[in-house]
Amino acid sequence: MKNLVLIFLTNIVFFSSALYAKPAPDSFADLVEDLIPSVVSIASKTIVKEQYPEQMPQFPEGSPFDDFFKEYFDRQQRSSPNERPMIGLGSGFIIDSKGIVVTNNHVIEGADEITIIMSDNKEFRAELLGRDPKADLAVLKFDPKEIPLTSLEWGNSDEVRVGDWAVAIGNPLGLGGTVTAGIVSAISRDIGNGPYVKFIQTDASINRGNSGGPLFDINGKIIGINSAIISQTGGSIGLGFAIPSNSAKKIIGQLIEFGRTKRGWLGVQITPVSKEIAESLGLPDEKGAFITNINPEGPSKIAGLEEGDVILKFNNIEIERMIDLPRVVAEADVGSIAVVEVWRKNKIIEFEVNLGQLPEETYVTRDQTINEKIKNEIYIDLLDITVSSKKNDLGVLVTKTDNISKLNENDIITEVNREPIDSAKQFFDLVEKIFDTGRNSLLLKVLREENSLWITIQFKK
Repeated sequence: MKNLVLIFLTNIVFFSSALYAKPAPDSFADLVEDLIPSVVSIASKTIVKEQYPEQMPQFPEGSPFDDFFKEYFDRQQRSSPNERPMIGLGSGFIIDSKGIVVTNNHVIEGADEITIIMSDNKEFRAELLGRDPKADLAVLKFDPKEIPLTSLEWGNSDEVRVGDWAVAIGNPLGLGGTVTAGIVSAISRDIGNGPYVKFIQTDASINRGNSGGPLFDINGKIIGINSAIISQTGGSIGLGFAIPSNSAKKIIGQLIEFGRTKRGWLGVQITPVSKEIAESLGLPDEKGAFITNINPEGPSKIAGLEEGDVILKFNNIEIERMIDLPRVVAEADVGSIAVVEVWRKNKIIEFEVNLGQLPEETYVTRDQTINEKIKNEIYIDLLDITVSSKKNDLGVLVTKTDNISKLNENDIITEVNREPIDSAKQFFDLVEKIFDTGRNSLLLKVLREENSLWITIQFKK
């Protein structure tokens, strides 16, 4: 698609259903009237720090530019604020009358303040219960006080068919309570947004600000969560995409309970089965996932899988393409026994694998208030970073870092020069101890997303 751009919106709500051979409805008004009160707008405020030079340019003594730049610099320092707010708008929907709201992660990511805006324009401050960047989902909680809330019901996205009606309610371009209708254009659509979601495609009009809203069927049941559009201009051209409800429900349940997602893990690295691989291994087609590497301590290694095996089925689900495997494994329960069918030396062999847990960042710490988090943070002047302890877990969380550091915020440092780390205080003491030896840098083992990597970082001069 030449010149098309994938855009993750910031507010969406869809409504869709399997009509089978039913005639088109005369109106969606009755359906929409019942659903609009449970669809909310979400305003996220992020404080952005303005960067101004600390010193004005230096000129030779007596230069005519010296007075001019001094006056200009002083005026900028007096009149320009150091911080300014950025406001993002999105959509969400209520799934529990206690005030639990579902939206997209990209709607609230990085927000310092989140506000829920009801259809009657009442506003409530919300807190983040949990988020999953890989699936682009987030769960919020607000106190409705004495106001009664109506929660929406989940539908079965596996029953959705191409051609079913779809109705969207959301907050496009800040115009809350907007309703659009269309049909389901495609199912199981891969739009290159990671391996964990196959999207429902719809032509119901969706624009910026619609992200995070629900996709309903014609009976008012949620079959998806709208997340993205493909567009040349940023406006709707009839290519909208929603996360299927059956994929979202389990993730949302874990975010509510744990504040994070727990995904199944095989411990293998895979690649597509090319024509050459299929031919050399005697496979009849190019289906499956070819194992290129196995974690020596992972579940697959323990179960007996080997590098060079081709995974054909997982829990009786056929792996048509390599990208199918990460999704079905991630959706399986951690600790469950999975039946994995592989092709090895012209034979099909079955293995029982006790699934592990995919390493994930803990994006929300439940049992600490914001003040407690700040209290546990330690600034490491020698590295110009701030870290905090991870409760009941190894490693330290990088909460702030300078712009030139190789570290990112939300990195988890687990080792320093091969020494395991279990608290911010231990990390601080170890860094100072190594600095006193006269060394110039440290070797850090870092967990970033699901990847483990080694980073060298120099002491600040």
